[in-house]
Amino acid sequence: MLLLAAACLVAFVMLLYMVSPLMSPKPLALPGAHVVVTGGSSGIGKCIAIECYKQGAFITLVARDEDKLLQAKKEIEKCSINDKQVVLCISVDVSQDYNQVENVIKQAQEKLGPVDMLVNCAGTSLAGKFEELEVSVFEKLMSVNYLGSVYPSRAVITTMKERRVGRIVFVSSQAGQLGLFGFTAYSSSKFALKGLAEALQMEVKPYNVYITVAYPPDTDTPGLAAENKSKPLETRLISETTGVCKPEQVAKQIVKDAIQGNFNSSIGSDGYMLSCLTCGMTPVTSITEGLQQVVTMGLFRIIALFYLGSFDNIVRRCKAQREKAGIVDKTA
Repeated sequence: MLLLAAACLVAFVMLLYMVSPLMSPKPLALPGAHVVVTGGSSGIGKCIAIECYKQGAFITLVARDEDKLLQAKKEIEKCSINDKQVVLCISVDVSQDYNQVENVIKQAQEKLGPVDMLVNCAGTSLAGKFEELEVSVFEKLMSVNYLGSVYPSRAVITTMKERRVGRIVFVSSQAGQLGLFGFTAYSSSKFALKGLAEALQMEVKPYNVYITVAYPPDTDTPGLAAENKSKPLETRLISETTGVCKPEQVAKQIVKDAIQGNFNSSIGSDGYMLSCLTCGMTPVTSITEGLQQVVTMGLFRIIALFYLGSFDNIVRRCKAQREKAGIVDKTA
């Protein structure tokens, strides 16, 4: 009886693997495609642009700093695979004025054609205790990290739906899956992207437009270097429990998942575990993916409890060290 049950289970799993590709979206062909990358002048955004360019895409880089944009353009152009490829640079703050963002997207489409893939990579971070952060910090991070993704997406979505093709990528963070000490402003702005992405995916899936939310860990970028300057001790110690990834590695995974139409894009074993733990009602692009989440959820929850316990211990130790040194918590 047990052998029969095991045989049935194996047959069921094999059937899922065979049927799964039939349910997955058709991969997006990057050769000749128009890819727009916001925050594309440095870090993960620039590496995503390079990765797409290496696969034959036409690139529009969007960022605020014109000098950095031109430098990034030179780097990207070295990776061309044919002499027809173009890198277009547009200097604009994607978080301030929707009409301005819409106009620059129209300009890009007039020059390079309709946008096939939009990568929302513009973002910023500032760490600090909740009570010590100015209210303006919460407003800024929500504006840049959330509205800075809403505006470009809103500008391209109508054309994508009309053409029945498109990919939109929201670059969140592992801090957008798990709230951490010192990230009350940052985590909330990144968590917001997941809600936006889930709702938007349900709207656009019938039009063959697919959304990807990327959750990179700490990545060796200028943004991380700036973020480290404001991190409380607790935040630094928690961050050090995992390694720092190379932006090229992160970019390759994000591009791969976006092309395939995967909703979640994670890096490494910790990233995979977090994506399974926080999947909730998120869409899946294959039966196999859903089955993996069901099977691993219990085990990953046990592992997560150990992680949370270690993070709490870090916070308690830091508090005890301050008290021993006679440092008064000014927010207490």
